[in-house]
Amino acid sequence: MMAIGASALQITAARPSMFLTQRSLGVTMSSFVNESDRILSSKLTSSSHVSSVLNVKRSFTTSRTKYEKFVTKSMSEASENKPVSQLSIDLKGKRAFIAGVADDNGYGWAIAKSLAAAGAEILVGTWVPALNIFEMSLRRGKFDGSRVLPDGSLMEITKVYPLDAVFDNPDDVPEDIKANKRYAGASKWTVQEVAESVKQDFGSIDILVHSLANGPEVTKPLLETSRKGYLAAVSASSYSYVSLLKHFLPIMNPGGSSISLTYIASERIIPGYGGGMSSAKAALESDTRVLAFEAGRKKKIRVNTISAGPLGSRAAKAIGFIDTMIDYSYANAPIQKELFADEVGNTAAFLASPLASAITGALIYVDNGLNAMGVGVDSPLFTDLNIPTDKH
Repeated sequence: MMAIGASALQITAARPSMFLTQRSLGVTMSSFVNESDRILSSKLTSSSHVSSVLNVKRSFTTSRTKYEKFVTKSMSEASENKPVSQLSIDLKGKRAFIAGVADDNGYGWAIAKSLAAAGAEILVGTWVPALNIFEMSLRRGKFDGSRVLPDGSLMEITKVYPLDAVFDNPDDVPEDIKANKRYAGASKWTVQEVAESVKQDFGSIDILVHSLANGPEVTKPLLETSRKGYLAAVSASSYSYVSLLKHFLPIMNPGGSSISLTYIASERIIPGYGGGMSSAKAALESDTRVLAFEAGRKKKIRVNTISAGPLGSRAAKAIGFIDTMIDYSYANAPIQKELFADEVGNTAAFLASPLASAITGALIYVDNGLNAMGVGVDSPLFTDLNIPTDKH
């Protein structure tokens, strides 16, 4: 460093993610058993978002040690004797509710970890049929390896709430669901009831995260999708966000932030991502803009969505070709590297922080730049162009 000088942007390498599988990348499709996790530098593991394409088999292997993650800090250059100021993400004293966390394998978990690493208190909403397994896994330490934060401490989840975001209030719940043994023993799990419970338990929140989706007919082409399946996808994957924000907005502190997860199938053709899911993601993105205006004017709440690349989460496996999409992304994205869930988590932490105080109504891509591509450069048609390729 120079002895004295103007401020400079210093990028500090952090340890690579420990508990991510080699093909850890994100898909925002999932059954309500889904996503969540938070962390500032890099020890996340996680979850959900989808894509599709032809059957391209990866003939290379990703070397995790090769891809270190980076924490960006704005530092003023100073002499060795002067303290170094840092621009960091500080969410101490903030409380976050993340809807859609049912394991340690999704984007929801990753977002929770990043928020926790920044100092936020974590509350999660878990799909009712997955609640017992999730809580048992937490109690037995099954997730302890995935809970490790950059400072070596474990992420604490203050409270887990049962949640089924398809239902706004008890009157919406049909008798067959009430009688379903998977819901036996659970109570107050509709969106309205969960918001009321959080208010009763904690008074208010500062951050709301929507990390859930479901398309019962996701494997069907749109032309073969039933009206029921299409509407179910929109209900679970997009209107659920409108409902969450509607019911949580009254208990959100002014200046707070709300974040959802979307996928590029909303604007590009992804064969195989069917059942109305592409339409649901398009609706979610449109709603993000409208909600940004309405929630901004009512409570000064910022509303943004993250379009994440494919991640091999448990939820993403429902699509059936997630590994193919991970291969495709690696082969064709401008930055040829594995996408880590904590990169999505860290983006969410930034959007939730005061550093993003002027950002709302935005769609942020976290996909190694794949969204910018107009063609698949792994096609034999481009062989003669000598495009640089990271081969393993």
